[in-house]
Amino acid sequence: MQLEFSAEEEAFRLEVRDFIAANYPVEIRRRMEAGVAPGKSDFVTWQQILYQQGWIAPRWPVEYGGTGWSPVQCYIFEEEITAASTPRVMPFGLTMLGPVLMTFGSDEQKQQYLPAILDSTTWWCQGYSEPDAGSDLASLKTQAVLEGDHYRVNGSKIWTTYAHYADMMFCLVRTSSEERKQQGISFLLLDMDDPGVEVAPIITNNGLHVVNQVFLKDVRVPRENLVGEEGAGWTIAKYLLGHERTTIAGVAASRQQMRRLKEIATQELDGALPLWQSSRFRDRVAEVEIDLLALEQTNLRVLCDENAGRGPGPEASLLKVRGTEIQQQITELMAEAVGYYGLPYDKTVLTEGWGDQPPVGPDYAASLMPHYFDWRKSSIYGGSNEIQKNIIAKAVLGLG
Repeated sequence: MQLEFSAEEEAFRLEVRDFIAANYPVEIRRRMEAGVAPGKSDFVTWQQILYQQGWIAPRWPVEYGGTGWSPVQCYIFEEEITAASTPRVMPFGLTMLGPVLMTFGSDEQKQQYLPAILDSTTWWCQGYSEPDAGSDLASLKTQAVLEGDHYRVNGSKIWTTYAHYADMMFCLVRTSSEERKQQGISFLLLDMDDPGVEVAPIITNNGLHVVNQVFLKDVRVPRENLVGEEGAGWTIAKYLLGHERTTIAGVAASRQQMRRLKEIATQELDGALPLWQSSRFRDRVAEVEIDLLALEQTNLRVLCDENAGRGPGPEASLLKVRGTEIQQQITELMAEAVGYYGLPYDKTVLTEGWGDQPPVGPDYAASLMPHYFDWRKSSIYGGSNEIQKNIIAKAVLGLG
C-alpha cells in the first residue's frame, strides 16, 4: 500500500480546506470549537452547504449523486472537515439507509427517498435496539402484522438517536415467529408523524438530549414501505451495520482529538513543567497513536475494498472494536491531563457555552468530563464490542 499522499491528493486536500475556510459559517464554527453541542439547524445548514457543492455523499455512486472520488479522496475529505470542527454529517440517511436502498430498495423507493436524503429535507433515525433486544438484536419483539395494504406495527425502540428531529425511521420489525428468529425479521420505512408514534426523551449523563425511546402503537405503515422481501430484514440489517461499524471507527475524529490532547498537555502542568515533558505521559500517548495509525491503514484497506465493489465484511467489526477502544483511551488521557479542573461538572457548557460566566480553570476543561463519560457508550452502540469479538472469532479465526 502507498503510505504517502500523491501531489494530486495533496492538491485535493488544499481544495477541500479552501472550500471549508470560505463556506463554513463562523457562528457554527465558534460554537463547535467551544465544545457546544450542535442543534438540528447546525447539522442541516452544514449538510446543505456540502450538498450545494456536490460533496454531501462522497461514497455514493455517481449515478445516485456521489462525487466519483477515490477512497483516498473520501478519506482526505473526512479528515479535513473533522479537523475544521464541522458538525458531523448525519450517517443515518447517507451512510446507512442510502446504501441499503441502492442495494435492496425498489425503483420507487430510490426515487422517493434518495434525493431527500441528499438535500437533507428528510431526517432519518434508526429503529433497531429495543428494551429487551440490544446486542441480541435478533430477539426483537416489535411486531408488524400485514392487514391488506398496510402493516400494523406495535412495539418499542430505544436509544434512538435524534428521533425527536427525525421525519422518518428505518425500522426492524418481526413479521413472523414461525421460523428461526432471524428469518422472521423485516425492514420497514416508517413516518414519524404517523398516529401512534410517540417519542420519549432520554437525557444522557452529559446533560444532552440525543437519544430517545420510541413507542409504536397500532402504527399503519404502507406495504410499499417494506424494503426487500418480507423476512429479509436480518440480511439487510447486517449489511447496514457493516457500513455503520466502518464509520464508528472514527479515525479522522480520533486524529483530531489526538491533536487536541497534545495541545492540552503542553498547557497543563505536571509540577513546575508542562505535562508534555513527562516521558511517562508521552509514552502513553505514543502507544495510543501507534494503535491509531494501524487502525488508519486498516480503514484505508477497507475503503479500497469498498471501491472495488466488495462491501465491508467482518473487518468492519475489527474497525469498530479498535476504533471505539482508541476513542475511549484518548478521552481518558484528556481527563487525566486536566486533573481537578474537570471536577466542576457543568453540563450546561455543552448546550449553552460559558456565556458571561467565567470558566473554572482553562475554558476547554469543563467540556472534557461530560465528553469522557459520554464516550463510555461508544463500545456498546452499533453492536457491543463483546458481540463484535464473537463475530471476528467466528468469521475470521474460524472459532465457534
